[in-house]
Amino acid sequence: MSQGFFDDDALFDTVTSRPQRDPSRLLADLTEPQRQAVTHPGGPILVVAGAGSGKTRVLTRRVAYLLEVDHVAPWEILAITFTNKAADEMKRRVNELVGGRSDRMWVQTFHSACLRMLRAHSDVLGYQAGFSIYDTDEGRAEVERIMKELHIDIKGNKPRSVLSAISAAKNAMLTPETYVEVNADPKREMVAEVFQRYESTLRRANAMDFDDLLLNAVRMLQVSDDVRDRYQQQFRHILVDEFQDTNGVQSEFVTILGGYHHNVFVVGDADQSIYRFRAADVRNILLFSERHPGATTILLEENFRSTQTILDAANAVISRNESRIPKNLFTHKGHGEKIRLFAADDEYDEGRWVVQELQRFRNELNIPWRDIAVFYRTNAQSRVLEEQCIRSGVPYRVIAGLRFYDRKEVKDVLAYARLIVNPRDDAAARRVINEPRRGVGAAAQSKIQNYASDRNLSFAEAIGSGAMAGLTGKAARGAEQFDELMSELRALANDLTPGEIIAEIAARSGIMKELLDDGSEEARSRVENLGELANAASEYENLLEFLERLALTADSDQLDSEAGVVSLMTLHVAKGLEFPAVVITGLEEGVFPHVRAMDNQAELEEERRLAYVGITRAMRHLTLTHAWSRTQWGRRVDSLTSRFWNEVPEELVHDVSARPPLRRSTFAELDYGFTGRDSEFTSGRAFGTGSAQEASRSGADLLGLESGDRVHHDRFGDGTVTSVTGEGEKQRAFVRFDETGSEKQLVLSISPLRRI
Repeated sequence: MSQGFFDDDALFDTVTSRPQRDPSRLLADLTEPQRQAVTHPGGPILVVAGAGSGKTRVLTRRVAYLLEVDHVAPWEILAITFTNKAADEMKRRVNELVGGRSDRMWVQTFHSACLRMLRAHSDVLGYQAGFSIYDTDEGRAEVERIMKELHIDIKGNKPRSVLSAISAAKNAMLTPETYVEVNADPKREMVAEVFQRYESTLRRANAMDFDDLLLNAVRMLQVSDDVRDRYQQQFRHILVDEFQDTNGVQSEFVTILGGYHHNVFVVGDADQSIYRFRAADVRNILLFSERHPGATTILLEENFRSTQTILDAANAVISRNESRIPKNLFTHKGHGEKIRLFAADDEYDEGRWVVQELQRFRNELNIPWRDIAVFYRTNAQSRVLEEQCIRSGVPYRVIAGLRFYDRKEVKDVLAYARLIVNPRDDAAARRVINEPRRGVGAAAQSKIQNYASDRNLSFAEAIGSGAMAGLTGKAARGAEQFDELMSELRALANDLTPGEIIAEIAARSGIMKELLDDGSEEARSRVENLGELANAASEYENLLEFLERLALTADSDQLDSEAGVVSLMTLHVAKGLEFPAVVITGLEEGVFPHVRAMDNQAELEEERRLAYVGITRAMRHLTLTHAWSRTQWGRRVDSLTSRFWNEVPEELVHDVSARPPLRRSTFAELDYGFTGRDSEFTSGRAFGTGSAQEASRSGADLLGLESGDRVHHDRFGDGTVTSVTGEGEKQRAFVRFDETGSEKQLVLSISPLRRI
């Protein structure tokens, strides 16, 4: 190779003439498979690194060995990680082993490596060197502008969702034309048209988005022989961490760069591929040897983290997957204690018991709070756990996410609920008068506030006088619609339970429709949060009691502790972490595995990989829990134990449940009779898209009530109708009740009202 590829010939001579050191210090503490990987003589190699098997050590020792023993120049090494933190850690470790000469290696993320190449050679694709990089918000804004130009409804087709579809297309290396060819339907044709204009907009602006950094780097290597030859020859060795998480573009990038020297060293584990929703393709690691002929495969099966009991459980669960490279984790740490199982009556019983388990870890086993973690499948499940921790004085934090009552969709629906109870709540009114957007923007709100101030009214009270406040057009209609919505919700609240009214708020406000139309993974998680909010409300007799208790719970300060706090997180967030004590909750069909995976074999296998990841985070103590019933949108639904619970061998567990467990068996032996499509959770009513009237009609709207009629209400007693408005399902009556003297607004179609 020409020395012209090196940045400093003198430094190259100095490095290559350095006397060889005894490599034993780089190999002494490695297992035999680790040594084989570190000293690999060359050619493509796949290191299948099981959980806790020391893959970071292997990677850093491999780089150090290349530099110090094989005399590879630093700039001839490209090491790719998935995060800047991982890249910095690799640099630090290699520097400790071989000194400062490692500073000139390319240790970067995929995006940063591609950007570095594009900055030098983007002209071959027609870009100027100073091209801009659009972040997600800027990309979404451009997509929204384009959709408006094309007169596409941005309420029914969210710009964020369209941008997500464009991103997925780019990750699959599809053009706007080939995107439609894959599956031509009206929605894809719309996305393709926006995609085409979006690409043209970026080109005119001399800009790329994050997906373009990868895709354009691959295109550049494909179209320019000079650029491709330069980097293929420069990088004698390419190392990639977490290869199971690569997408199609990233895999192609690695394949092209390794096409000259063929020294491609990838580390990963198909059993830990859990980011399919981010376009990760497990096939990249499963087919590595096929795509790189002559590749060597080395299995790292010795685990340095967990007890053998925990590993045996993980091995048993993951062995049910077909799409994997077989391996069997083992350790020399001993068997350790059995895995504790607890079957709770419901999620509240589960939450109370989990907190007791956390206290047992702390008080009986002397494990600091910071060394304890609780995992769950969805963010919505944190709510009960958080409340139980607060009530019991267990310090906690939600990792990589907001506390339940701090999440936007939860705060929005609660603001509507506060306005039902207190029609003068200005903070709540300002939060949701334009949420979802109904044309009442900042200028319109300022007019409402001025009108309110001039007449000594609250902002919330003045909304009903939008026209008098100077609102016109869309803003006037939006304020009127909001005022009418709040009137309907207040009427409904007189006859619905708190859980039901939360569901009605989500449905009638448009919040639920907006999330369902979005369709993204984040939006689906937010829908689940609203369902859990309805569950929380269903515990209380009335809405006011719920909101009062909530104000105390949501604002409770976290307790300080010298021993830190317990970590609460989803199983996805847990990847890459380890804890001496772990509790995994919600092991039920439809919860974990998730309901959306029930009818898809590929997704079910990913759910099982997620279970494997969760189990292998535990070092010494592992507890699994499930509930025999769980609340879904305020309704109690019986649960079935997760197949993952049943796949853990009986000899590895100690069941500490209060009642005798059901016979343990494999999933195949059980008739679950459960599919994602048939589940209560995916029904229209569960998502809040049905209505209270559909659920239970009283027939009072057919009585022909008029002002002055005497009526009896099952809850409020006898009263007199003072007025009747509306028609059909929206017909409402104002009734002054004898016992309290108060007047209530009732939706007749659901009110238990009869003439007397």
